[in-house]
Amino acid sequence: MAGLTTAPPQVAGHARAGAETVAFDDHHAPDPALIADCVHCGFCLPACPTYLLWGEEMDSPRGRILLMDLASRGEVGMEPEVVRHWDACLGCMACVDACPSGVQYDRLIEQVRPQIERRFARGWRARASRAALFAVLPYPQRMRTIASAVALTQALGLRRALRVGAIRRFAPATLRRLDDMAPSLTRAGLRAQAPRRLRPRGKRLLRVALLTGCVQDAFFSQVNRATARVLAAHGCEVLVPPLQSCCGALEIHSGREQPALRRMRELIAQMERLDIDHIVVNSAGCGSAMKEYGAMLADDPFWAERAASFSTRVRDVMEILADLEVQLPACLHPLPARVAYHDACHLAHAQGVRAQPRSVLARIPGLELVDLKEADVCCGSAGIYNLIAPQTADDLGTRKAANIAATGAELVTAGNGGCLLQISASLRRSGHPLPAFHPVELLDASIRGLPPAQLRAGSPTA
Repeated sequence: MAGLTTAPPQVAGHARAGAETVAFDDHHAPDPALIADCVHCGFCLPACPTYLLWGEEMDSPRGRILLMDLASRGEVGMEPEVVRHWDACLGCMACVDACPSGVQYDRLIEQVRPQIERRFARGWRARASRAALFAVLPYPQRMRTIASAVALTQALGLRRALRVGAIRRFAPATLRRLDDMAPSLTRAGLRAQAPRRLRPRGKRLLRVALLTGCVQDAFFSQVNRATARVLAAHGCEVLVPPLQSCCGALEIHSGREQPALRRMRELIAQMERLDIDHIVVNSAGCGSAMKEYGAMLADDPFWAERAASFSTRVRDVMEILADLEVQLPACLHPLPARVAYHDACHLAHAQGVRAQPRSVLARIPGLELVDLKEADVCCGSAGIYNLIAPQTADDLGTRKAANIAATGAELVTAGNGGCLLQISASLRRSGHPLPAFHPVELLDASIRGLPPAQLRAGSPTA
């Protein structure tokens, strides 16, 4: 099959005691009614990134659903060969959009992942790497400490040294991987934070709270600052609550159910104290999870109603801006550039936000927006996927980089920090480095009259 690359990754581990014949326990096991919705028509196959790479039936959505069905009926257990097919899923949800039968694969795979974490004993290397990641990722302060360390090493010239052939060959693979993925950071940039409150110059149309995030706050603080400025320019009073909790997205997508639910409850309680119209998110993965809090906490009698109310107020920043048809305080300045737009999976597939970013960017004079071939195919970021399955992520990143390079674009834009890091690293590896920005940064540059050359020079992912 055309486009096949590496073989599916293997999974070391074994079923926990009692799980060999009974794969799932009774706590939120994959719903048999949802499994039965799949008629195995195959429309999901060309939408699935791993099927595109390997051509393996069990690495397609319908193949994974078949495994869920067999596991539910006790015909297969929680074995490494079964787990590896579920683990290989990026959770991009492209199949949900492609399915004519309305199969809720997103619900099914998120019911399976906690079962794996409870019922399958991973190998020690996988356990150690995941434990290390989650000892840092959901903690904003720890992430900022990591970001400060990265900025210091870059200031000392270690990034340049690591990219020298001889040194790079002897550097540990993990260190090379982290260097490839890390954006360019400065200590001065890290010290700059979004103001705790930003009022609009004219009439207030909305009062919103901005989620600053964990990875976003540490590695993309300039996106948070741009978001606050752009929202204020569009008539929003913006509140940026300090000491925000993690939204739980990375943990829920990795099967760490209980820690994720604790973080969700904490964030709901923090945001409930504010008199706001909406909670604004500029990270697609966070936003998709936050819009599902109502479903995730539906069986918690104390939190169910509060979670549902919270979810109804969550909006991606591009949704807010698209709805605000207002005259800006100053006219938008031209930003002449050919820009490739990447649909972040958790924005396009999970949230259905496709037209809004395009309509907002179309307001910028001189900006030419170009779509990509295979626009619906994941770039390989997928939460922590590019850290725990680097080869598969790189294969998808190389594919995405080739499609971006084919457009002749000068800039890349995507509504998710993970996508920006993944795409930038993939473009560098392919020999086509391009500056990458969040869409709100482009709008902010146009409002402020920032010249394209200065915008490119200041790219955080260069």
